[in-house]
Amino acid sequence: MKQLTKISVAFGLSLLTTHSLAATSVADARSNGMGNTGVSTADYLLAPFHNPALVAVHRDNDRFGVLFPGVGANVRDTDNTIDEIDDLQDTIQNYENGDVSAIETLNSQLDALEGNKPIVASGGATAAVAIPLNALSMNVFIRGYAEVLAFPDIEPNTTPVPDRYEDSTVDMVAFGYSEFGVALAKRFSFAGQDISLGVTPKFQDMTTYKQVLSVEDFDISDYDQSETSKSSFNLDLGAVWFYNQFRAGIAVKDLFSQTIDTVVAVNGATQYKLDTQVTVSGAYTMDYFIATMDWDLTDQSRFSGYDDDTQFLRFGVEGNAFGWAQLRAGYQMDLEDTLDDSLTAGIGISPGDLVSLDFAGNYAGDNQYGLSANLAFTF
Repeated sequence: MKQLTKISVAFGLSLLTTHSLAATSVADARSNGMGNTGVSTADYLLAPFHNPALVAVHRDNDRFGVLFPGVGANVRDTDNTIDEIDDLQDTIQNYENGDVSAIETLNSQLDALEGNKPIVASGGATAAVAIPLNALSMNVFIRGYAEVLAFPDIEPNTTPVPDRYEDSTVDMVAFGYSEFGVALAKRFSFAGQDISLGVTPKFQDMTTYKQVLSVEDFDISDYDQSETSKSSFNLDLGAVWFYNQFRAGIAVKDLFSQTIDTVVAVNGATQYKLDTQVTVSGAYTMDYFIATMDWDLTDQSRFSGYDDDTQFLRFGVEGNAFGWAQLRAGYQMDLEDTLDDSLTAGIGISPGDLVSLDFAGNYAGDNQYGLSANLAFTF
C-alpha cells in the first residue's frame, strides 16, 4: 500500500514533467472516454471505483475478470508555467556566467510568472479481480493516485536582481493515496423492483509531501523532501435501480471523511481533506448504445487554504459494434469553476469479448490534455 502511494506520486510527476498525459484520479479509460461517468454504467470489473452496486451487474456467462493495468494522469498548467520556469533558469545561468545584459530578460520573465495560476497534476493506477456470482458478487481491487500543486511566488519588480530571483520561490504540496478493498454486491427484486446494492470495506493509506524551492532550483520531481502519513479504514456504498433500459444510481464514496496535515503550511495549505462524495446518476442502456449522466451532489475540498474545490456534472455516450469495438464521447463541467470544461473521447477493442483494450483522451484547452488506457480480461 505505502509503496503504491509513492509509485503513484512518482508516476504522476513523471507525466507532468513531460507535459504528456492527463486523465482523472480513477484510471478507467472507458469512463474517461465517456466524460468520466460510471456511477450507473461501469462494468463489474471497474465498479469499485465508481459504484460498488455495479459489481453484481454482469452477464449470465461471466465467471471471472481481471483488470491489469489501468493507468492515467491529470495535468493542468494553464499559464505554461513549467516552460516559463525552464526559460528563466536558462537566463539565470547566463546572467551568473557574466551576461549582465540578461537583467532585462530576467525581470520580464519574472513579471510573466507573477500571478500565474498553480500547476496542478494527478496520476494513478488501478487493478482488480472480480468474481460475479448470483448469490453474492465480489471484486478485490487496489488503486493508487497522487495530486500535486505547485504555486509560483514571485518577488515584486521593485526588488533588484539578483535578489529578486533568489527570493522568488515555487511552493509545492502533494497528496499520495492508495486503497485496497473488497466490493460486495447483490442484485435482487424487492416489492417488484429490480435493485442492486453494494458495499466496499477498504483500507486507505494517505501521504502528504511539501517543498519550497527557489525558481532557480525548482524541479517538479523534488516533491518528497518531507512527508506525513496516515492510514485508515473506510466504506463506499452504492445502489442501482433498473427499469427496462433505464437505470438510476447513487454512490457514496469515503463514508468517513478524512484529513491529513502537511508538515509546514504552503500558501496556507496546512492539510488535505478527503471529503465524502455523493454522486447520483441516470442512464439509458442498450446492447449497442449507452447514454448517461453523473452529478456530484457534494464538492471535494482537497488542500486547505487554496480555492481548489471541484464538483462535476458529467455526460457520456457509447456505441458498441457487436461487442467487438466501442466508440465513446463525453463532456465534463466543474460546477465550482475551478477546472475548465473538458471534452473526452475514447475507443475500445474487445475481440471475442475476452480481452478488452481501452484508450481515452481529453482536452480542456491549452496545456490541459492527455490519455488513459486499460487492459482487462473476462472469462
